Amino acid sequence: MKSFILLAFAALFTNNIAFAQIDNSVTVSAKIYGNCGMCKNSIEKAADKKKISKAIWDKDTKLANITYNSTKTSLDAVLKDIALAGYDNQSFLAPDDAYNKLPECCKYKRENKQPAVAQTLQPAPSSHENHEEHNQSKQDNTIKSTNQLTAVFDSYFTLKDALVKTDGNQASVKAKELKTAIEAVKMDKLGMDVHTVWMKLVNGLTEDAEHINETKDIAHQRDHFMRLSKNMYELMKVSKTSAPVYYQFCPMANNGKGANWLSREAGIKNPYYGAQMLTCGKTVETIQQ
Repeated sequence: MKSFILLAFAALFTNNIAFAQIDNSVTVSAKIYGNCGMCKNSIEKAADKKKISKAIWDKDTKLANITYNSTKTSLDAVLKDIALAGYDNQSFLAPDDAYNKLPECCKYKRENKQPAVAQTLQPAPSSHENHEEHNQSKQDNTIKSTNQLTAVFDSYFTLKDALVKTDGNQASVKAKELKTAIEAVKMDKLGMDVHTVWMKLVNGLTEDAEHINETKDIAHQRDHFMRLSKNMYELMKVSKTSAPVYYQFCPMANNGKGANWLSREAGIKNPYYGAQMLTCGKTVETIQQ
């Protein structure tokens, strides 16, 4: 019994130290759904950002005390991360795929279940929600997301242009710029739909940019550009673009299996073959929002 009390005191002391390290701190209570100790670990891990946010969740009351740096994040940003980990809360519903990945013991009863077809993070319903204000807020979030991702898209297109010229040295430089742009994106500033897709793709985008940067071998660069383009397409589909973007396809690339890329130009300039087969390909989709 004495050991248990000492352990509990040590845990409380550790948590207090962690919270004390958060500057400009605000502490609020929020409802988060879950069942067990595993849920507690997952919820608190999702909320834990060093010197930015922490949470302590109680499985009996379903309430979490969330402490965060009000100059660097917000309650909604923390709750969004928790929802992306699979846990419905007072502000957001978890995507179905995140909920379905939870261990069986963690699959709490969903009081506000999403339709099975909805795969993006959705706001939790509110009886006081003003529909017009919600639509305006969603539009504002999308604009903010686009502004954040502009450098990412610009770097992708300059990388594509280097591959069209079959310039391995320039492609390496542009891939480094792309990696820098990816790392500069602040996820908590992204709109809800974009945030969900970004979380799924960011590791792949970073890995392919790194591989292209680390080599001057044009064939190797083009191999990684295939997956990079596939992921960039998914990201661009949920983002607002100021001008049409063309999703193009070369049937000869990837050993005859075909490969896609994105372009701001309607005319075909093939990044997989360059001058060798510059106009090989076709536009399969125009992204225009």
